[in-house]
Amino acid sequence: EVELQTDGNRSGHLQNGDLVFDPQVNEEIVRIIAAQLAEIGDQFDKEIKARVVNDLVQHFLNENLSGEEITRHMSEAVEGLVRAIPSDMEREKATLVLAMVLTKKIANTMPSLLQRVFRTTVNYISQQLHNYIVRMVSAVKQ
Repeated sequence: EVELQTDGNRSGHLQNGDLVFDPQVNEEIVRIIAAQLAEIGDQFDKEIKARVVNDLVQHFLNENLSGEEITRHMSEAVEGLVRAIPSDMEREKATLVLAMVLTKKIANTMPSLLQRVFRTTVNYISQQLHNYIVRMVSAVKQ
């Protein structure tokens, strides 16, 4: 299991109160991937309309929606945006970057939603893109 951190730092976990880094994750590989994704994200950032972000903010503010329902709304928004991306880009890469850019835009619009939107995005990426991330890390290693 390889865990890609959105900030480009090595993944790790707490063991007996101390942070322990996972030895199989090469920090340089993670930085290369993060730089590539950030570059694509900067391009996509301009393409995302405020209406899409504001609609998602309203869903995240709705306390009556379950995590599953919010993830579904996020998925629908990402899928709608992916359809507008040029077809020369790998679909999974576009999906990953758009999910992260949407997370950033929602958190910038409504900072109080940061924890909820981050948790939802991590769940969405874990459910939808886990195999793609593993393949991406493996490809950079080679």
